[in-house]
Amino acid sequence: MKTSLLIKCAMLGASLPWLAGCVVYRDHPAPAPAVVEEAPVPPPPQTEVVTVAPGPLELWFWAPGCWEWNGRWVWVGGHWLRRPHPGAAWMGAHWEVRGHHRVWVHGGWR
Repeated sequence: MKTSLLIKCAMLGASLPWLAGCVVYRDHPAPAPAVVEEAPVPPPPQTEVVTVAPGPLELWFWAPGCWEWNGRWVWVGGHWLRRPHPGAAWMGAHWEVRGHHRVWVHGGWR
């Protein structure tokens, strides 16, 4: 009888993580900046529909879509991002002068 109860407790303990429904949000590191001699002019922004936030706006931020430079212009659609901490500010993708070069800096949290 003790063995049966021990097995049931072990099975219950092993199944708890499946019942928890955990959600893990990971920040992906931004790719390295692209170095170019001249900053090409991006096409005009595309029109987007902002969807309903997946949670309270204190925790979520709408990152608008933008053209990203990847050897050519590629449209990256807008999407909701979970703030890494209260008061975090989103810096959109932009060109930056570093030394004698212009580099494309991908958007990220500051």
